[in-house]
Amino acid sequence: LQMLERQVVGGEQAKNKDLKEKHKHRKKYADERRMQLVTALQQSNEDSSEWVLLNVYDSIQEEVRAKSKLLEKMQKKAAETEIKDLQSEFELEKIDYLSTIRRLERDLMLFQQLLDQVQSLVRRDCNYSNLEKIKRESVWDEETSCWKIPQPLIQKTRLP
Repeated sequence: LQMLERQVVGGEQAKNKDLKEKHKHRKKYADERRMQLVTALQQSNEDSSEWVLLNVYDSIQEEVRAKSKLLEKMQKKAAETEIKDLQSEFELEKIDYLSTIRRLERDLMLFQQLLDQVQSLVRRDCNYSNLEKIKRESVWDEETSCWKIPQPLIQKTRLP
């Protein structure tokens, strides 16, 4: 009865030494892997522990899901880094543009003050004594990218 039981419990492969050795080898490998995981979890921080745990899979589908999830995390981190880089680049350009605008406004104020001071020194019979009229008569030339302003003229008035 015991002899029959030993044959039935293991089935027809009960006496197969290769199969027993294969099972023993798998068990040994699983125990080693479990010990490696325990030591890795004790030594690592939170992020890397997830990475270590992702390497143990029951099926290929689990491995694919885990690696897909890891890939999505990495892509998300890369996208966030890219966004931060673009934002910092945009911020630098914005600061540069604002400083250029401030400098141009200061230059404009200087030229306006100079014009106000010099206008009183221009003769009354010159067409440059009226700056508003000169501004109206000035034309922007697209080809040369400069203003064409009227030539200074002195209008002499003769009395009869």
